[in-house]
Amino acid sequence: MIVQRRRFLHLAAGAAALPAVSRIADAQGYPSRTVRMVVGFPPGQAIDISARLMAEWLAQRLGQTFIVENRPGAAANVATEMVARSPADGYTLLVISSNNVINTTLYRTVDFAREIAPIATFGRGYQVLNVNNSLPVKTVPDLIALAKADPGKLSMASPGIGSAGHVAGEMFKMMTGVNMRRGSVPALTDLMSGQVQVMFDNLPSSIEHIRAGRIRALAVTPATRSPVLPDVPTIGESVPGYVGGGWSGIGAPAHTPTEIVDLLNREVNAALANPKIKGRLENLGSPVLMMSPAEFRKLIAEETERWAKVIKFANIRPE
Repeated sequence: MIVQRRRFLHLAAGAAALPAVSRIADAQGYPSRTVRMVVGFPPGQAIDISARLMAEWLAQRLGQTFIVENRPGAAANVATEMVARSPADGYTLLVISSNNVINTTLYRTVDFAREIAPIATFGRGYQVLNVNNSLPVKTVPDLIALAKADPGKLSMASPGIGSAGHVAGEMFKMMTGVNMRRGSVPALTDLMSGQVQVMFDNLPSSIEHIRAGRIRALAVTPATRSPVLPDVPTIGESVPGYVGGGWSGIGAPAHTPTEIVDLLNREVNAALANPKIKGRLENLGSPVLMMSPAEFRKLIAEETERWAKVIKFANIRPE
């Protein structure tokens, strides 16, 4: 009887180990078929272009097709939920951005940090603080002084509720104590026409208007100046401690085998070290950002905490 029980326990333990053994075996032969990279935004945006650069690189390096599939909707939540519920086998990847960590607090749908395994970062995104040319300000301190002189008079627009540009603007208000009204969405044309006076926008969509003199850039949001606008200061140079800006990268469903995560991380980082890829990303206003999976996970945790405080302060609600 004891022998039979031991045999049963041995067989049960072996059966329980089968899925893990199967995943390891699959990881060793990865990839053996087409891999999907799901983007939660329409084609043509900077994050979509970055994803296509990486898909082409990975296909060449790993000998399998990597396709980019656009699944826009619900501020990228549609794509995130789809990937989170896909098999954790490395064949469905999520192209992720700072919007995903913002959504964790704003929408409370997918628990991003728990349901998506971070793999590798692509680049650091920049938002830029723009003003209408008629506004009598040349610097961030000028803008703060003007806004405080007449609270609520200036209107601040953003690309959308809960977007990286929106929360960057709300953090600016939180850290400076200024009061600016919420403007239109979308708003870049309204900024140029003067219907709104201030806007935090993604650098790629603003850069040509800045260069053409149609709007004025006062500052960029990350901790470092942008390579494409080196003469434009950071907000942190005038508002100590202010750090904004987005990022992009890829992730996979939680519990994707470590071997697959590490393989993809090595190959993406190899792409970022390639001068041609690096140059194309920088032309998109996205300097390369190279991290290990562990470093990427730490970034996600820090960003989730940072934007949760801003969302609570500004009482931002999805619409």
